[in-house]
Amino acid sequence: MKQVLITGASSGIGRQLAIDYAAEGWRVIACGQNQDRLADLAENNDLITPLSFTVSNIDQVKQAIESLEDLPELIILNAGTCEYIEHGVIDSALFKRVFDVNVFGLLHCIEAMQSRFTSSTHLVIVGSSASYVPLPRAEAYGASKAAVAYLTHTLAIDLAPLGVTVTLVNPGFVKTPLTDKNDFQMPMLVTADYASEKIRQGISAGKIEINFPLKFTLLLKFIALLPLRLQLMAIKQFTGK
Repeated sequence: MKQVLITGASSGIGRQLAIDYAAEGWRVIACGQNQDRLADLAENNDLITPLSFTVSNIDQVKQAIESLEDLPELIILNAGTCEYIEHGVIDSALFKRVFDVNVFGLLHCIEAMQSRFTSSTHLVIVGSSASYVPLPRAEAYGASKAAVAYLTHTLAIDLAPLGVTVTLVNPGFVKTPLTDKNDFQMPMLVTADYASEKIRQGISAGKIEINFPLKFTLLLKFIALLPLRLQLMAIKQFTGK
C-alpha cells in the first residue's frame, strides 16, 4: 500500500491533502502539533495515523520520526506560519517565530529523515509564490519562503545522485485558517480542495515545481523578471501600496 507523510496536517492544505490521499487508498501519517485536530482527522478512518510533534522542536521531531517503522516514500513538508510587520518596523522576535517554523522546522524534519531516504523517496516542500517578489508587510514570511525555495532547489541538486526526487510547491493565496487572519484583499484566492488537487496532480506527474493558480503565479514570475525599479513600481501598483 502506498504511504505518505504530511506535516501541517491539522488544518488547511495539509488536512485536505490527508483527507484526499486517504480517499485514494493511501496510508497517511498526518503530522501536526494539535492533537485534538489530528484525532478528529483520523476518527473513523483507519488509513490515517496521527503523529503529533512541533516542527520547531528538533528533539520532538527526531523522536517522532524514529518511532516510525517505515518512512513513507512520499513526504510532504507543509507545516508553516505567517506573521506580518507594520510600516517596515523590524521585530526580530517576530522574524524568529516565523523562521523557526518555516525554515528551521523544515530543516528539523529533513535532518530527522535524511538517513532513511532511498532512491524511491519523493520529498515535496511547500513554499509560497511570495518568494518571487517583494510584497508589503511580508518581510518575515517572504524572506522565510525565499530561503525555503533556495534550500529546495539546492537539495534537488545534491540529492539527485541518491535518486531522491525533490519538488517545490508555490501556492498563491489559499483559503485556510491561516489566511483567514489576513486583513487585506487576496487576489485569485483558491480553496484548500483546489490546492490539494493541484498538488496531488503535480506529484503524480513527477513535476519538480508546482505553481497555482496559474494566472497569479505567472503574473508574479513575470514581475520578477523586470529590473528591480520596475518590479517595485509594479508591486506598488498591484497592491495599492
